[in-house]
Amino acid sequence: MAKKLKRRKPETILVRNDLYILWKDGHESNYPFFMLRDGCPCASCVDEITGEKRLKSSDIAPNIRIRGSDYVGNYALRINWSDGHNTGLYSFNFLRDLCPCSTCQSEQADVAISS
Repeated sequence: MAKKLKRRKPETILVRNDLYILWKDGHESNYPFFMLRDGCPCASCVDEITGEKRLKSSDIAPNIRIRGSDYVGNYALRINWSDGHNTGLYSFNFLRDLCPCSTCQSEQADVAISS
């Protein structure tokens, strides 16, 4: 259990041309801004009851940027987007599950198959 918790904690978070996270287990994640904005988990973007996505990808500017971000407790990041949206809380668990690298995507596929 401790290994899984360590895996879900960021060591470093940087906003560059993407959102970069170095996790405490040494894994590195690079999140394109568009992908993060498109995956916003807030109630405005995702129906709280059905889980159905409300936000249309076509409504997001292709050049969306992060204006700023704040830690929320020890578990999430609130992102302030260039389109004015700022209600999404990106938990560290959510971000690790969303990691677009081939290793993490393969792990997610394995979990989905075994479920």
